[in-house]
Amino acid sequence: MVALKRSLKENPFRNKMELISRNRRIPFPRRPLIMGILNITDDSFSGDGRIDTGWALGRVREMVALGADLIDIGAESARTNREAILPEEERRRLIPVLEGFAPAVAGLVPRDAGQVFPPWLSVNTWRPEVAEPALEAGADLLNDMSALPDDRNARLCAKTGAALLIMHSMGEPKIPHTHVHHPDIMETLRVFFREKMALAMEAGVPREALVLDPGIDFAKQALDNLRIYHELDTLCEFERPILLPVSRKGVIGDTLGLENPTDRDAGTAACLVAGLRRGAAIFRVHNLEMAWHTIRSVDPLENPEAAWFGEGRPA
Repeated sequence: MVALKRSLKENPFRNKMELISRNRRIPFPRRPLIMGILNITDDSFSGDGRIDTGWALGRVREMVALGADLIDIGAESARTNREAILPEEERRRLIPVLEGFAPAVAGLVPRDAGQVFPPWLSVNTWRPEVAEPALEAGADLLNDMSALPDDRNARLCAKTGAALLIMHSMGEPKIPHTHVHHPDIMETLRVFFREKMALAMEAGVPREALVLDPGIDFAKQALDNLRIYHELDTLCEFERPILLPVSRKGVIGDTLGLENPTDRDAGTAACLVAGLRRGAAIFRVHNLEMAWHTIRSVDPLENPEAAWFGEGRPA
């Protein structure tokens, strides 16, 4: 109960730090960031994707208007019950959208004074042969779900100056790992992040360019996921932004008995609040309007002296 009642003013993530990419910097502490999910695929688990460049760029503009600080673009579903696509097909879907991103957001205005603007462009891929042209097309962040098995993607980020997201998982992507059991999931995460951060920095990625993702639902049991939510603040020891992929996750469906992912937005809001109270800095979501209002409500309610109080006013 002590952790649940802790004020956001005492949130361990209120340490001073920054996230850098290319020539841009996001200083912390600040209002948590919202990462909008854009799937250029027709087999997303949430059923919200489409293989259509024009539609995708229109969705980019909608996400900017809804307050997205980052937009995460992926061309392959992470679902393990779907066949992997070939790298050339992934590039065919991704690159036109990445190249059209800057023109698509040109002339738009931020939703409020607290929005990162223009939003950072994140590319969700794990294959180096896809990551390289994606980063050359201007992506600010590589969202790598491969758990960084080697330093190839880190070297690409070092070469281009892009930031790198390190997600915890086990084994090769697109293969189910639901059999994995962790004696102590939080210790597993601490060991993993120490090793992978060292690997990335040895490859030339600055510490300030790293983001950490505990990998909710990836190679974990339901109780592992719940414990991550409850003890997330222990990962603040790394003094790096923590991305929490809260949106419509399987653990929400398991907890609430909801099979359809689109029915899980209320549970997503609850997970978002739990993550906000325990140090998460970035939330990856499908429903941006829900996330924006949740963040804009919870933090000022608990911490009216926050530096970003009042940022809801139009810019």
